[in-house]
Amino acid sequence: MRSPKKLIAGNWKMNGSLEFNSTLMHSLLGGDLHANACDVAVCAPSVYLAQIHALLLSAGSSPIHLGAQDISAHEKGAYTGEISVSMLKDFGVAYAIVGHSERRQFHHESDQLVAIKAERALSAGITPIVCVGETQQERGVGLTEVIVKRQLAAVIHLVGHCITEIVVAYEPVWAIGTGLTATPEQAQSVHAVLRAQLRAAAGDGAQKIRILYGGSMNAANAKSLLSQPDIDGGLIGGAALKAADFLAIVASA
Repeated sequence: MRSPKKLIAGNWKMNGSLEFNSTLMHSLLGGDLHANACDVAVCAPSVYLAQIHALLLSAGSSPIHLGAQDISAHEKGAYTGEISVSMLKDFGVAYAIVGHSERRQFHHESDQLVAIKAERALSAGITPIVCVGETQQERGVGLTEVIVKRQLAAVIHLVGHCITEIVVAYEPVWAIGTGLTATPEQAQSVHAVLRAQLRAAAGDGAQKIRILYGGSMNAANAKSLLSQPDIDGGLIGGAALKAADFLAIVASA
């Protein structure tokens, strides 16, 4: 059975400051988050997780979940600069982005490493948001399905029966921060491919796995994207830094 709730997750990337974060979070917490209609998360830079956690606690019963932008593949030890899942749990982190295209591109993360990170998150009760997506060049030569299925297959192979506990985010690399966006039909076609792949691995359980769209979703195009049958929410970049825009996307969900 499909999840009754969509998920709107904001990815702040390497943006924010103590003052900016406080202003943004107070605006979000004071807005209409449609708590009964969809799930909402903000994925902040690791140095600000404590601040956001405290703000959410002070708000009392908040519909916003806290997310991290990455996790370590290691449990603990001599890995300078890494952040473990147990550390994230200390600050109430519920979601963690793994395999974002910027991590794959700039930090050379392999499909196998992304799968290990997803498994590590699951072991701590954190829901991994597993990102998959193709570049413009790969799309141009007809490799979209090959690329996204290969990336997702690594996770399916490693986490096995826990696959129904993940969230998948399709983020066409060519539509991230470029102003370009896949049409609702283009996005749906890839989401349908991913759904079929998940169904082959999890049977009917694939219906509960949320597949987000993550390529420049904004207040103007959110409704048309979210109306597609296999688009279960959004991984929001730039629009997540603007309270009015983010709240509008939540309303569309």
